[in-house]
Amino acid sequence: MTTDQDRLAVLERMVDGFNAHDLDAIMSLFTEDCVFESPRGPQAWGRRFEGQGAVREGLGARFTTIPDVHYGDGSHFVSGDRGVSEWTLTGTTTDGIRLNVRGCDIWTFRDDRVVVKNSFWKFVES
Repeated sequence: MTTDQDRLAVLERMVDGFNAHDLDAIMSLFTEDCVFESPRGPQAWGRRFEGQGAVREGLGARFTTIPDVHYGDGSHFVSGDRGVSEWTLTGTTTDGIRLNVRGCDIWTFRDDRVVVKNSFWKFVES
């Protein structure tokens, strides 16, 4: 049986994978039928990527568009098959825009793997 502690460890490994820009490590934590809902896109939920191939493409774009992306100030909690991560994303886009945004992910688990990653970001307006 997978415990909340096991799922917290998955989230810690997820952050480690993102900060190492290791897409293989990240994808090993997702189910085959996983879903990633990105913070931006044409729909109210952003852009939805479904299945390992599409999620890999969607998450991999993060490293392409923000080559120095880093997730810091992280905290996580898990209760049953749901979890939340809060973090600060920093990096510079390929367009030269410096990012320093607070965000969160809402996770859904199946056993010891992630089936849904739903991301939200806050943006500073001047």
